[in-house]
Amino acid sequence: MRVAVLTTSYPRWEGDAAGRFVFDAVERLREHVEVDVVSAQSFRHYGIAYGHGIVGNLKRRPWLAALVPIMLASFEHAARDAARAADVVHAHWLPAGWVAARTGRPFVVTLHGTDVALAARLPAFARAVLRRAAIVIAVSTWVADAARDLGARDVRVIPNGVDVPAESAREAEPATILYAGRLSKEKGVLELVAATRGLPLVIVGDGPLRARIPAARGFVPHAELERLYAEAAVVACPSRREGFGVACLEAMAFGKPVVASAVGGLLDLVVHEETGLLVPPRDPSALRAAMTRLLADAELRRRLGSAARARARDVFDWTSVVRRTLACYADSATIER
Repeated sequence: MRVAVLTTSYPRWEGDAAGRFVFDAVERLREHVEVDVVSAQSFRHYGIAYGHGIVGNLKRRPWLAALVPIMLASFEHAARDAARAADVVHAHWLPAGWVAARTGRPFVVTLHGTDVALAARLPAFARAVLRRAAIVIAVSTWVADAARDLGARDVRVIPNGVDVPAESAREAEPATILYAGRLSKEKGVLELVAATRGLPLVIVGDGPLRARIPAARGFVPHAELERLYAEAAVVACPSRREGFGVACLEAMAFGKPVVASAVGGLLDLVVHEETGLLVPPRDPSALRAAMTRLLADAELRRRLGSAARARARDVFDWTSVVRRTLACYADSATIER
């Protein structure tokens, strides 16, 4: 089988964080099927892709909206070329799904968290894509519910996968809290800063709030991020909304207890009082209480972290993710359009 993968975010160089979870999935799928990737490096995107993402870029620079049709036309041209030899087209995100629908091939579309926000702004656009998709893959239950509300016919929850290190990581001393992700309001990073005054906090990431968080280290190479996960005592995921929670899952794989907001895809990842602690979103007091509790109790950190690592291994392993994705390809390839 041959699959054309369409994505507006994909690593541009070794160590690039953009679309890394798409890249990781593609590399594992290549062991089973032939894959051609059409990314924003394959067509002219006029600065709309990458950076803050399509939704974020259009928010920050509304005038770019006039270039979206031209970008999609360029994307469509590249996608049609790749789709000619493909049995199935696999699109990541709604804009790529729109392009996939115009290739004339059966297509699967994977929805990530930002797709829910885009669908809220452009519901007619989202419905047009999802109703034509053979199968909609949602990375979490929350995203799946949103897809069904928009008329998707066949929705399957397939999370992102994760590599679990061979050994549990030992935290550094003194114990520290780690945040890894975009510095943006929806990630709850401002609440985190307010909640951790006086506490040992390491912030890795970049985004529109970077100027308000001068201690942030910016994005770091993946190997450096893995070292920081290994050294952390607690990982904070305080999002106001979250489609999945890649950083949360990566922290769990390293055997770290996560303090997460009880929203979206984080509810699929963290089991309260078993693998981590859930707190209400936008609540710095509750966030601080959970983190100080964990910092003060090494045995609790060990117990929750061990269970988190086991959950990452048992529920989110790549073998299961790839097997279920391949089943989507096989099922969609038999659907007559």
